[in-house]
Amino acid sequence: MNVAALEPSSAAFIYYCAMNVKNATAKEVMLKRVRQALLQKNDNPHPNFKESPLYKEEDELVDIVFVRELTAAGGKFLYCDGEIGLIENLISLTEENDIKNIYAWEQGVQNLLSPYGFPFLKTEKDFELANASITSCEALIARNGSVMVSNANASGRRLSIYPPIHIVIAKASQLVWDLKDALAYMQKRYGQEIPTMISTITGPSRTADIEKRLVLGAHGPKEFYVLLLEDRF
Repeated sequence: MNVAALEPSSAAFIYYCAMNVKNATAKEVMLKRVRQALLQKNDNPHPNFKESPLYKEEDELVDIVFVRELTAAGGKFLYCDGEIGLIENLISLTEENDIKNIYAWEQGVQNLLSPYGFPFLKTEKDFELANASITSCEALIARNGSVMVSNANASGRRLSIYPPIHIVIAKASQLVWDLKDALAYMQKRYGQEIPTMISTITGPSRTADIEKRLVLGAHGPKEFYVLLLEDRF
C-alpha cells in the first residue's frame, strides 16, 4: 500500500500504528495475546478429564499416619498418656542425650513442667549454651509428618531453630490431616489476629548442598522430638 496516496489523516493513523507496534514491549505483546486468547472460545481439549483428590483415603488413624511420616522424615515420637508420662519421657530423653541446659519460654509449657520439678531455664541468660528447647506448636499435620509453629507465643523462632535439640509438646487434639486443615484450625483459633509468621517443621534440619552429602543440623536442630500428650479421652 502506498501511504503517500492516502488521505493525510489515514496516512498518519497507519504511521502511528506502525510506530506503536515497533515500540511495543514484550510485556505488551504478551498481554495482547492473552486478551485475544480470552476472547476466543475453544472446546475443552480434555473432555474426559476427571478431577481427583490430592490424597487417597487413609485406612489408618490420623495419629498412626503422623507417626509414620514423622519418623520417615527423621523425627522422633514419644506418646504420653498423661502429664506423669510426659515428665517421665522428658527425664529419659534428657538422660539419654546428656542434656543440661533446657530452655522453655512459654508460660503454658512452664506451667506444665514446674509442678513436677522438671529443670528448665525461663530467661535468655546464656542462651548460646542451650542444649535443647521445649516449645508448644499450633498443629500436627499427619500426611507429611509436619509440625506447624508460629510466632504467636513467647518461643518465637529462636527456640525452634538455635538449640541442637528441639522438643515439641503437642496435644492429640491438635492432629489434623492436611495443611489446609491446619490453617483452618488456626483461623478458628485466632480469628482476624492470625500470627505474622507461620511455618512447618518436618524432621530435623538437613541439607545436601555440600558435595551432595546429607548433613543434619546444618541450619537448625540436629534432633527433633514430638511428645504427644493424650487429651482426647
